[in-house]
Amino acid sequence: MQTARAKAAVLIEALPYIQEFSGRTVVVKVGGAAMDREDDLSNMLLSVVFLSQVGIRPVLVHGGGPDISRAMKQAGKEPVFVRGQRVTDAETLEIVERVLVNTVNPRLVATVEALGGRAVGLHTRNGEPLLGEKLLGEAEDGSPVDLGSVGRVVSVRTRVIAAALDAGAVPIIAPLAVGCDGGALNCNADGVAWKVAAELKAEKLVLLSDVPGILRDPQDETSLISHVTQAAVEQLEADGVISGGMLPKVDACVQAVAAGVHKAHMIDGRIPHALLLEIFTDKGVGTEIVRES
Repeated sequence: MQTARAKAAVLIEALPYIQEFSGRTVVVKVGGAAMDREDDLSNMLLSVVFLSQVGIRPVLVHGGGPDISRAMKQAGKEPVFVRGQRVTDAETLEIVERVLVNTVNPRLVATVEALGGRAVGLHTRNGEPLLGEKLLGEAEDGSPVDLGSVGRVVSVRTRVIAAALDAGAVPIIAPLAVGCDGGALNCNADGVAWKVAAELKAEKLVLLSDVPGILRDPQDETSLISHVTQAAVEQLEADGVISGGMLPKVDACVQAVAAGVHKAHMIDGRIPHALLLEIFTDKGVGTEIVRES
């Protein structure tokens, strides 16, 4: 009986959030590292199916870095990065497209459907939802570096994504844009996610990672900062609290809220159903970034 009452209490706590977000769009980005753990991935995708079933419109953007690096090494090609950006020559681009379009994206679609949801994979060979431009890299000394077929999203074909949502499906977007010459561009998934969220006028952007969120002390997970504004983020970066691999993720959140997304969240995808805990509970489990009040 106690367990049943606890379940009822959870549902009652979730109800006002379900009512508030019904019909609204939530963009969720899941990284390649999180997708390496099948249990974590299944829990996350089940949460996405739940959102869809209660009237929320989830859009999933995925990475695939570890899968791409493994495929490159199997092909005898060593991955090269410049300040976190994968150098993408013609051979690497072929591997990137093959892994994202033929392996990662279909696997996510199949898993969502196996869990009782509906999903549509969107990428350079299906819908071409992202239009991009070539991105010039920068070395540590500030000098320009040619990264090859690396790009950034300049516009989103929102009608393609909206059509999938209107049909009751979860759009699952690979981080590949179409360039002005019709060729594919390899894009940073965090950058794709914030741009998609902004152009869809999403209620929320949620980045699932393998860290709890922004920590005042990176060695102490109890030092989680649960709520922060754009101005506070700038100060945390200046103080060195936010650095390294956290910078592009936090930047994506800041860009999203600056572009009109109501809130952006960084949460730990290793926590079972962290997505639901962040959206449907009073306390949440990660860091939320908001515009200035």
